[in-house]
Amino acid sequence: MDFNDIRAVALEYPGVADAVTHGTASLKVGRHFLLREREPGIIAMQCVSMDDRDFILETGGDTFFITDHYKDYPYVLARLKTLDPARFAHLFEAIWRAKALKKHLKAYDAAAR
Repeated sequence: MDFNDIRAVALEYPGVADAVTHGTASLKVGRHFLLREREPGIIAMQCVSMDDRDFILETGGDTFFITDHYKDYPYVLARLKTLDPARFAHLFEAIWRAKALKKHLKAYDAAAR
């Protein structure tokens, strides 16, 4: 995967828009940060909770990691070249659902029927 692949998946969700965070491409829903390209080939992605982040780190092999900067925050870093598209889609939907407005959730769920 590359950031364009990430972006394509994310923009399928209602309310998700391109943004710039810390000088790099990012994605938000409303004013809520979802993820950003930390550096070429690496994304910083918010997680639903610290427990969720720890589970991703435990089960993600070498794809997912954190640095000391992120140790106290519900974020995970991911290497795009080894990121499984299906796993990303699942993780992204979870963080999107945690941040999206009710109208976005309603629109998505209605379209999925």
